[in-house]
Amino acid sequence: MTAAAAPSLDDVRAAAERIAGSAIRTPLVRLGLDGAPAEIYLKLECLQPIGSFKIRGAASAMSLAGDALRAGVYTASAGNMAQGVAWEARRRSVPCTVVVPDTAPQTKLAAIERLGAQIVERSFDEWWDVIATHRFEALSDRVFVHPVSDPAVMAGNGTIGLEIVEDLPEVDAVVVPYGGGGLSTGIASAVKALRPQAKVFASESETSAPFAAALAAGLPVEAPYTPSFVDGIGSRRVLDEMWPVVSSLLDGSLVASLKDTAGAVALTAERNRVIAEGAAGTAVAAALSGQAGTGTVVCVVSGGNIDASKLSTILAGGVP
Repeated sequence: MTAAAAPSLDDVRAAAERIAGSAIRTPLVRLGLDGAPAEIYLKLECLQPIGSFKIRGAASAMSLAGDALRAGVYTASAGNMAQGVAWEARRRSVPCTVVVPDTAPQTKLAAIERLGAQIVERSFDEWWDVIATHRFEALSDRVFVHPVSDPAVMAGNGTIGLEIVEDLPEVDAVVVPYGGGGLSTGIASAVKALRPQAKVFASESETSAPFAAALAAGLPVEAPYTPSFVDGIGSRRVLDEMWPVVSSLLDGSLVASLKDTAGAVALTAERNRVIAEGAAGTAVAAALSGQAGTGTVVCVVSGGNIDASKLSTILAGGVP
């Protein structure tokens, strides 16, 4: 598999023009907490029409597909990219199918169905194989939008970085939930082009931290994976094609415990009235731990698609 390439600043700016009719410019707000180890801001991608940042990459990639979209489109996703592709497919009136793992949460599955997409469920390993090989044989006649390494997807994700630096030019660090590296790569490409001294960190969960494991080993390695309420990120291994770019662009992995992640989700709800899913909670938890530094830190609240039962447990002080 050919190594992925980070988008240029021009690529990201072009993507910003392509997605203007689909994604919104999301607010950047200060976390309502005195005494935090840093001046923490929240980039509220949970306010996108589908409740996550994925609409940016989906719209960016599909806008370049042209007439090939007539046969339909598909992706492999645990939920949020599925919603992004399904949203854009419905807007363009083209068929959409999503390959999901058997660990996908019901909230995200229901949202995919509401958007009119067909769901094909496979085991986690079979689903990951679609991502690793860029192919699902039964749908090979359709356009495949890769959720991570598609250049146009990464450029679309990078528009978040553009907005962060435009709204907060003095940003010192950005913390980005790490699923496959497409979000963090896109954001880091834009942020570091505009503010080279800023650091961009990945945030991961203690239940699945393949990037931290790869950094420790110096190459992608198999890492422990345990399903949890942090369902929007995590895998058993960094994609080989993403390793060169994420290892060179990102400044480290900040790993959060489930307890701290749940606490961060509760805090954003109580102080900012923001609903963050578990993946987004890892970024806030990492910043609250001080791991991202003591300056001006932006946490990307990547999505807000969390099951109501899990959220109620968290708000009651528990860990789902």
